[in-house]
Amino acid sequence: MSDTITVLNKEELLDKANHLPLTPGVYIMKDKRGNVIYVGKSKHLKNRVSQYFQNSEKNTKTAHMVASVANFDFMVCHTEIEALSLENTLIKQYVPRYNIRLKDAKSYPYLKVTADEYPAIRFTRKRENDKARYFGPFSGVSTAFSILHLLQKALGIPSCTRRFPEDIGKGRPCLYYQLKQCCGVCTGGCTKEEYRALMDRAVEVLNGQTQIVTDKLTKEMMDFADNENFEAAAKARDTIRALEALRKTQQVVAAPGTEHDVIGLYEDDYASCVYILYVRDGRVRDHVSYLFGAGQITGASEMGSFICDFYRQNAYIPSKILLSFDMDEEESATVNQFLTRLSVRKTEVFTPRRGDLKRLCDLAVENAKESVREYKRQSEKDSEVLLRLAELLRLESYPSRIESYDISNLGTEYITAGMIVCEDGKFNKSDYRVFRVKSVVDTTDDYKSMREVLERRLTHLQDEKGSFSKYPDLILLDGGKGHVHVVRELMQEMGLEIPVFGMVKDDFHKTRALCTDEEEISIAREQNVFTLIYKIQDEVHRFSVSQMDSAKRKTLRHSVLEKINGIGPAKAKQILREMKTLSAVKQASAEELQRIKGVSASDAQAVYSYYHKNGEKETK
Repeated sequence: MSDTITVLNKEELLDKANHLPLTPGVYIMKDKRGNVIYVGKSKHLKNRVSQYFQNSEKNTKTAHMVASVANFDFMVCHTEIEALSLENTLIKQYVPRYNIRLKDAKSYPYLKVTADEYPAIRFTRKRENDKARYFGPFSGVSTAFSILHLLQKALGIPSCTRRFPEDIGKGRPCLYYQLKQCCGVCTGGCTKEEYRALMDRAVEVLNGQTQIVTDKLTKEMMDFADNENFEAAAKARDTIRALEALRKTQQVVAAPGTEHDVIGLYEDDYASCVYILYVRDGRVRDHVSYLFGAGQITGASEMGSFICDFYRQNAYIPSKILLSFDMDEEESATVNQFLTRLSVRKTEVFTPRRGDLKRLCDLAVENAKESVREYKRQSEKDSEVLLRLAELLRLESYPSRIESYDISNLGTEYITAGMIVCEDGKFNKSDYRVFRVKSVVDTTDDYKSMREVLERRLTHLQDEKGSFSKYPDLILLDGGKGHVHVVRELMQEMGLEIPVFGMVKDDFHKTRALCTDEEEISIAREQNVFTLIYKIQDEVHRFSVSQMDSAKRKTLRHSVLEKINGIGPAKAKQILREMKTLSAVKQASAEELQRIKGVSASDAQAVYSYYHKNGEKETK
């Protein structure tokens, strides 16, 4: 949040820095408006902060940041680790423009091994403090699911949502059991010890120790064959083949048994990229990459904080982490100390100078460079399209931030507006918003609905922070001249001047043109512009319909449960929250329902009786 500050010149800033203590701490750089633009840490506050305001040589990014500093605050800490944690907290709080940072952990795909009596493997984007083990992040959803499905198929781990031991002996086993791709815990034929042995193998594979598992299975296969247990030997053989198939998809880069994470950094004046290779058993198992804009600083201190934040969100930390760049002795010691505490074993972060390890770092840098090159190429292409759009619409400024709105409804109910954001030609889903229309009741009035939504959104332009404080360069409405007219009229009342255009559809519900409240502007012959507008119109329609449908389904599911005697809105919501789906509620026993917080024995029996007597007929 911005506040009133005393603006200091460079000499005054240096003098203030020279009076800082020689202790660990965090410093907070602010611009003349009081906005936090950079947060840093240091083992010796005085030495670090004073360097910014001396005439020593700085890289371009750091020089730009320093030129914007009007004042700074600082906070003293007892240790470097304490300063590191505080820095991470403040970066997440203020989101300074010059700091690099990871997205929230929920954005990344993970595989989660639960801490239950019978552990399960689940795909998730959310890390919780629930004693479960998390593996990842993975480079994409498809990678995570391919590994999950392979483990389920190769090791016979259940893929269903049944809970054990509660569901053992209840219901028929699934098709995967018949195909011998599931160990069949639900049948009672797999003991808890045997199941945990399977899960231990799955964890070893997730940790990249595929060869260890393969060696164990090979020995078991030979023992089974010696004892003429040929069925078990064949199962072990098939599992080995499946694991070998996984290993063949991974590039060999080092000797068997080698286990490293390799962090490569490439930067130029346009962007920078951190590229991380996961090397397990001498093979590149997966990778992740992070792109940052031209203004974000990627120096040694910043990278040290980035690495600590990355492994704070990562379940597994190898004993050796290779860097393609140098970190000073102070920063390196802090990172090593932090990661050693986090992994509860000695962890070393270092920069190799020669040999195979150096070549691994070079490989990571080359991939980072290629990522920046592709990002630059795509950005230049997007910029050309946006410039042409600005020409066609005669805009006074480049449309960096485009907001688009659509109204969806089911008759006169569930009137919902979706807002999507396109920044520099790319959809920014974190800024998407949904509005439940309140002023239109028992009728359908798209114009009035659109006016309400835009009024609610534009009122927040004066907010000091948050996505609604961002000023749109262009607003696109999924509608025609009438929609544009009511929104332009609203803006005149609010004293705003933001370009507004409608996205007109043809008789086949496809994008035809853009329009003001008086004229249409054809984009049919502007292929790149047409493609962009088509994507925006399709995305905002998809988003608004999905949100409307979600609201409808939630209401319908609640209303069905509320038909049951003793179940009100609060209990209906709690039951669905715990059971996830209405189908699961129908299949649940009274004992399972009673375990839900707030549901009494009589409530559970009422729900069970409803679905096992007349429920199916009631909900069709």
